Amino acid sequence: MKLIVGLGNPGPQYDRTRHNAGFMVIDRLLDRCAPGSTGKGKFNALLYDAATPSANAGETEKVVFIKPMTFMNRSGESIQAAVRFYRVDPLNDLLIITDDVALPCGRLRLRARGGTGGHNGLASIGQMLNTDDYARLRVGIDAPGQITQHDYVLGRFTDDQLVEIETSLQTAVDATLCWSTEGIETAMNRFNPAEPVKPTKPRQTKTTEPEPAEKNTTHTVANDPKEN
Repeated sequence: MKLIVGLGNPGPQYDRTRHNAGFMVIDRLLDRCAPGSTGKGKFNALLYDAATPSANAGETEKVVFIKPMTFMNRSGESIQAAVRFYRVDPLNDLLIITDDVALPCGRLRLRARGGTGGHNGLASIGQMLNTDDYARLRVGIDAPGQITQHDYVLGRFTDDQLVEIETSLQTAVDATLCWSTEGIETAMNRFNPAEPVKPTKPRQTKTTEPEPAEKNTTHTVANDPKEN
């Protein structure tokens, strides 16, 4: 079975804010995998049971979609409880979906493991699980610019950003289901953007000039007047 967690803050005042990109992906996963599903409260979170196609043809994989209700900074509490209850391996069976100010809006990045990148939700998860070895899907929301990061992530997307983010949310659903069915390596290869190729500088060829011919000239050295 798999646990798929979208990070965010509970309450209507945080609905569709940038920090709730993880929640927004879960909503779209539910539309595709479990339409009409009603979440049940457990582990201080909302849990949604679903099934996705399995790597084995004709079979399905049990999946639990999770929205922690602890607020972002304490997300790890709900996730730790769920991991223990379902006895899953974080490295292979847990995917965290979160926002990322280091990525442009509309860009996604999957990683099998990694650091927090300054994200409080990921920091809480790493602390509670005592490991950073779990898959994460980062959803780009643009850098704050002149706005403080706190105010920026708790603000709502601009009209221009909404165009970009809606496309990336649907792609995030595809990437998540690929991770669940085919594993992290396949999902990364398929959905991570290609790294830009740095242009190589042309190699400068050193030109060797011919040595000037030595002149057979006898030099007369005058005596140093100090030696006289």
